Amino acid sequence: MIIVDKKMRKISLSCYCSMVKAPNKLLGMDIKAFFGMNLKHYRKKKHFSQEQLSEKVDISVMHLSKIERGLTFVSAELLEKLSANLDVSVARLFCAENEKVYDGDVLKKFDRITEKNLIRAMEGIKGDIRQEDIED
Repeated sequence: MIIVDKKMRKISLSCYCSMVKAPNKLLGMDIKAFFGMNLKHYRKKKHFSQEQLSEKVDISVMHLSKIERGLTFVSAELLEKLSANLDVSVARLFCAENEKVYDGDVLKKFDRITEKNLIRAMEGIKGDIRQEDIED
């Protein structure tokens, strides 16, 4: 999703991932289930048990289990703790393993290019509206 702030003439991305190939098992999965699946994957990759990770981030094992099963979601504070303890970026927890997570330089370039194109498109639409007003 792209967010456009007309007053500030600023555009930002709400997702920093780009799908390379959409795995069939991910289609139709809600964000909590997808996040939970990723969390479990990276927890296991670090060879942490649920008990170990829950202790590190100061939550109950039951809470961590519910997050991994997609039954509940995390707060921003817990998200940061999980990211730090798993040594994985927050963005990576929301992306499929075969997705590329873009760094800030790529995103800044994307924002600049997108902003130019959106401003041109908006000006074109305004021109079309003015032309229709003249014709009416």
